[in-house]
Amino acid sequence: MRNALTIDVEEHFQVHNLEAAVERSSWDRQESRVEANVWRVLELLDRHRVKATFFVLGWVAERRPRLVGEIASRGHEVASHGYEHRLVYTQTREEFAEDLRRSLGVLGQALAAVPGLDGGTICGYRAPSFSITRAVPWAQDVILEAGLRYDSSIMPATGHPRYGIGDAPRFAHVLSNGLVEFPMATVRAGGRNWPVAGGGYFRLLPLAFTRWALRRLNRQGHPAVVYLHPWEFDPEQPRFRGPSAWLRFRHYVNLDRTAPRLERLLQEFSFAPLREVFGDLLRRVHD
Repeated sequence: MRNALTIDVEEHFQVHNLEAAVERSSWDRQESRVEANVWRVLELLDRHRVKATFFVLGWVAERRPRLVGEIASRGHEVASHGYEHRLVYTQTREEFAEDLRRSLGVLGQALAAVPGLDGGTICGYRAPSFSITRAVPWAQDVILEAGLRYDSSIMPATGHPRYGIGDAPRFAHVLSNGLVEFPMATVRAGGRNWPVAGGGYFRLLPLAFTRWALRRLNRQGHPAVVYLHPWEFDPEQPRFRGPSAWLRFRHYVNLDRTAPRLERLLQEFSFAPLREVFGDLLRRVHD
């Protein structure tokens, strides 16, 4: 069974855990490390002949259009991570629609510049910090109205202060408006859902647990949606002192283990982009 590997492309200083320490107005003055970090991910995936879905932030794409083209030219799927990396539930419907429109515009321009790619097709979206929650019931309608075919923004679990819909369906499904939703991988135990395969969970939990969770999901007949960020492959990134000790810990813990852990998973499991793993479902709904 193929699982979905997804990479949320953003700078190390744009993470919401650090927003109290890094003002948005200073972003262009910070050291940019996203290009080198994405190259690390691309080279690792090339070694294992694995393709992934890259949810690229529009802010990054506007400043690094050739990086977007490089991702696509290597056969990976390019999708939208929004433009400004703002939590969806901090925006109005109109602001969210404009943020998404702007991101699709800069991604489209970057892809159009790649010879032989014919502009590519952007099919999907992922919200920053999985911030599509019950507070924004209109968000998935906006995504569909933007011409996209799927969303991958739902964390079907509770307990995190920033995101989570505990009673959301855990596996790929079609919403009432026709948009297809690909939730993050969780396992169910003790009457609740637990995140298992991405971000801080991937770095903090033992690799043996992640492997067990993926095998369990696959045995049950479900592909796992795994997510990581390029900055998680960069243990040498600058440290910011502003946030709380807990937030700093969550952001910086085990950065040196991300690459070797992912390499181990790539050796043991099969991975592909979202639009390929769930291609049959997308075709049934939209073709």
